[in-house]
Amino acid sequence: MWFVHQLLLAVLACILIAKYLKIIWKARSLPPGPSPLPFIGNLWALSFNLYPDTLSKLAKVYGNIYTVWLGHTPIVVLHGYRAVKNAIISHSEEMSGRPNSNFLKDITSGKGIVISNGHNWKQQRRFGLMTLRNLGLGKRGLETRIQEEAQCLVESFAAQNGKPMDTSFFIIHSVANVISAVVFGHRFSIDDITFQKLVAGNNNLVNSLGSKWGTIYDSFPWLIKHLPGPHQKTFRSKEYLEKFVKQEIRIHQENGSPEEPDDLIDHYLAQIAKTKDEPDSTFDTANLIQVVIDLFIAGTETTATTLQWALLLILSYPDIQEKIHKELDAALDASSAITYEDRTKLPYTNAVIHEIQRFGSIASVGIARCNIKDFTLDGYSLKQDTLILPNLFSVLHDSQYWETPYEFNPNHFLTKDGSFKANEAFLPFSAGHRVCLGEQLARFELVIFLITLLRAFNFHLPEGVTKVNTNYIPSITLKPHPYKVCALPR
Repeated sequence: MWFVHQLLLAVLACILIAKYLKIIWKARSLPPGPSPLPFIGNLWALSFNLYPDTLSKLAKVYGNIYTVWLGHTPIVVLHGYRAVKNAIISHSEEMSGRPNSNFLKDITSGKGIVISNGHNWKQQRRFGLMTLRNLGLGKRGLETRIQEEAQCLVESFAAQNGKPMDTSFFIIHSVANVISAVVFGHRFSIDDITFQKLVAGNNNLVNSLGSKWGTIYDSFPWLIKHLPGPHQKTFRSKEYLEKFVKQEIRIHQENGSPEEPDDLIDHYLAQIAKTKDEPDSTFDTANLIQVVIDLFIAGTETTATTLQWALLLILSYPDIQEKIHKELDAALDASSAITYEDRTKLPYTNAVIHEIQRFGSIASVGIARCNIKDFTLDGYSLKQDTLILPNLFSVLHDSQYWETPYEFNPNHFLTKDGSFKANEAFLPFSAGHRVCLGEQLARFELVIFLITLLRAFNFHLPEGVTKVNTNYIPSITLKPHPYKVCALPR
């Protein structure tokens, strides 16, 4: 028995040594980084996640391009504007791939826009861009729909009669209704239980993508997929979303294809029929379902979270709210609906909106990419399919481009004479071939929602509350801590 134990220990030691040597050999051409351990890589040092603070600390030690290991998989991290720009902008084509993440692959089956690659991705993304553009030009364009939802949000706030409220419920449902109108062709009542379940399932999917369980799943899929845990709830949420979308598709099919498509599903069904005889077409029901889910997730989460940050920061800086109110009163007609074009009359308010996006850094570190062919990045030869993580948080907090990177400061976007100024390091939607598909829609929403709310209300802290927590809750998106606000009509 003693001999067997010694033999097993020797075999285990040999396996560990072999794994370690394999990692060392693989790392010889990669950028520097913390030494990985067999099997777990740097997971322990990273606290089993890729949070901005941890990645920023590593950059101070290893430089703006370094390598961390998730299990046996290396990820090249890009820190700061220069490193990120040299990769995703200067090498946009080479950096257009998505990694074969086990967790995301099992959730999406490689379909849709966000995670797919190659010909499938190019066709689906091109269709998505074209359809969003077409829907924005119709009789009920996207701007009109956003204005209507912004007014509904005003009414929801007003119904609270100035009492302390958690705005997150109202905001996320209003924003979700914008993308619902885009993909489904109609909005939902905020009291609709089915709609509430849809939004809850969407939230669970988003939160799981930035969780420790998602990272562990990616490292050990053969084991974790069969074990109980929060990740199983994620798959149930995905099943619910798929079931809901299939039902919406069925309703569209039963109603027939309209001569003037009114939503994304109408456009997609027409595209399936148009390309059914093309051998290289990727337009099918499976892709339609995932495209709808992709747009619903992306179109709800980031904008709703940004608006929650907006009200929190407005609460934190009463003087900024006062300046915005003065500018709105001087520049806008009180009876007209807010338009996206109004931002050009409101340089200070526009600067505040941009600073909210910069300071909040909603996209956190972004979604990893991979290079679709070998290329050289700052002297490092990266082989095809290397995982590369552009740290967007580090771009939006790069001290070389922002005077006070960790302070909320609208002057980052203002000239000395008070005019609005752009900043090349402002990349909240990422950049390059994988730039956020819904960037333009999100820009419209942030301007119209926030200005509509600020024109209607004075926002105050509840009685007895003197300060707010402006730290973030780390996840795939950086959320503010829960808070309550009083909205008093102006």
